[in-house]
Formats: sequence, structure tokens, C-alpha cells
Amino acid sequence: MSQRLMLYGRAWCHLCDDMRAALAPLLAESGARLEVVDVDLDPALVQRYDERVPVLVCDGVELCHYRLDEARVRAALARPVTQRLKP
Repeated sequence: MSQRLMLYGRAWCHLCDDMRAALAPLLAESGARLEVVDVDLDPALVQRYDERVPVLVCDGVELCHYRLDEARVRAALARPVTQRLKP
């Protein structure tokens, strides 16, 4: 089972584009998948994230917002999936 990251952002957001580009090598290295969610398509997500985008989440835990925190993302991706899913 591959790991999955969620990127909450906007289609017109240059910071979102920058984070996606910075994530590309990490995704290639780890084999993780990225799901991109446009917050503007869901009023609840707009309320939750609004001007904080992009927000990168793994297993419900926010790893970073605005700019990629490479060390934190690498640490999250290094944990085995079974370990990450335990409460």
C-alpha cells in the first residue's frame, strides 16, 4: 500500500503550484501518491483553509502550509504505513 498525501489548494494559487513542484521529487523517491483538492469546490474547505493554502496533510496531520517543509514530509513518508495508521 503506497502512502498518500493530500494537498489542499486552489487552481489559481502560485504557492500551490510551487509546493506541487517541490513535492514531485519526494513523491518519485517514496512512491507516495498525491491527491490535490481544490478548496474552492467545497464551502467547508474554504472555511477551514481559506487563505492558508496550500496545506499538505498526511493521515489527518498537517505537515506544512504555504511552503514545503521537506524535512517534515520526509519524516512522514519514512514511517511505515502500518505505523502511521495506528491511533
